[in-house]
Parts: sequence; structure tokens; C-alpha cells
Amino acid sequence: MTRLSWSLIVALAVGAVAFSWPLFLRPASGMPPQLAPTVFAVALVLVLAAVLAELSSGRMDVKTLAMLGVLAAVGTVLRPLSAGTAGLELIFFVIILAGRAFGPSFGFALGATTLLTSALITSGVGPWLPYQMLCAGFVGLFAGLLPRASGRAEIVLLAGYGVVSAFAYGWLMDFSFWPFAIGDGTQLSFDPAAPPLENLHRFALFNLATSMGWNLGRAVSNAVLIALFGPRLLAMFRRSARTARLGSTDARAIAAPAPE
Repeated sequence: MTRLSWSLIVALAVGAVAFSWPLFLRPASGMPPQLAPTVFAVALVLVLAAVLAELSSGRMDVKTLAMLGVLAAVGTVLRPLSAGTAGLELIFFVIILAGRAFGPSFGFALGATTLLTSALITSGVGPWLPYQMLCAGFVGLFAGLLPRASGRAEIVLLAGYGVVSAFAYGWLMDFSFWPFAIGDGTQLSFDPAAPPLENLHRFALFNLATSMGWNLGRAVSNAVLIALFGPRLLAMFRRSARTARLGSTDARAIAAPAPE
């Protein structure tokens, strides 16, 4: 079983607080202006901590770090080609496959970094960016925690995860702005006085009415792209990961003192 580093555990806790706090803290009519910059700063620290934890433990080396940069650059190029087209997304299948091959820390760092760099390129920086970074990071993180499988069963597993994670990403991103998105007095509005379950019911109606098409498009594109490119990309990523691990082992053996 894959063990989570402390940085990933903190990331999951921060994400839970960042997305769910309106259910318990009774927000006012607008998002606190300091919240998004705080979440952004924390997200950057968590990405750096996840990478440093992998480097210090020997599970990531310079070659793997270079692969992280290359895949983030690929995602940065792919995102402007798909964003805004009926929910079609070309970046998440790469994050899912890389998280599966390299592990949860790599997947988290790749997801968050890809959303950050693509936002800088496309002028998509705004209060939504730190939430996008966390959500995409979690997509890669949980891809690295999926149960073992091989061959066609693994592709089916990853395609199914692509569908589930597409909806989860859309739900979390919608929930990050929904309490402040529409006015009061409708069945789709956030009610600060209502209990959490009532607000979750209202949010489900809101999401169904406004975002189902986008989430479905993202889910279908994830599943199709994983089915088409998953086997070859997984093989390539795993060869790279295996080479990096062998290189790290050889380097430690050379650095170790000879027995007396």
C-alpha cells in the first residue's frame, strides 16, 4: 500500500477546509478577500513540500523532476486548445496517467503545477486559481492511490477514475464559488442559516442545472483519451520511473562508504 507523505496529508486537510468552510462558518454575502491569496500561498508551499519530501526520500531524482517539468509544460500547451469547448479537457488524462505511474506526490505536484503555469500563459489568474490547483492536484494524487491492476483491467480502472474525477473536479470547483454566485431567495441559493445537508441539497440542484454538461464533457474526454493513449503513455512513464529509481539506487551505492 502506498504511504502518503505528511505534506500530502496536510494538503488533503487544507483542501477539506478550503472547500467546506461555508457549510460550517456561515459566510457573509461575499468571499473573504484574504481567502484566495491564503489558499494560493498554502497550495504553493504544499507543492514544494511534496517535491522536497520525494527528493529527500529518494523516490524522486533529477530525472523525475525533469519529467515533472516536461509534463507540466505539455499540460500548459494542451489546456488552451481545449478550455471552454463543451467541457472538453485535454490535460487531466495526462495528470491521471502520470500520477498512476509515478505516485501520488508526483501526481499532486503535476496537477497543481499544470494549472498554475497554464493559468499564467492564458491570463487565467483569479481567485479561482488556488482552488483549481488543489483540485487538479487531488486528481493526480488519488490516481496514484488506485488499487493495483494490469493490462486491460488497469485501463478500464483508470478510465472509470477519469469519469469520477471529472465530476468531482467540477463539483468542487462549483462549490468554491456557489455560496457567493447567485442571490438569495431561490431554491438554488446558498442559505447561511440552513444546516449543511440542506445546503448540499441546494448545491446538487444548482450543479445539475448549470454544470452537468461541462462535467459530462470532461468525463467523456478523460475516458476516451485514457482508452486511446493510456497503454502507451503508461508504459513510457513507467520506463522513465524505473530508470530514475535505478539511477537513484546506483548513486546511493556509489556514495555509500565501502565496508572495512
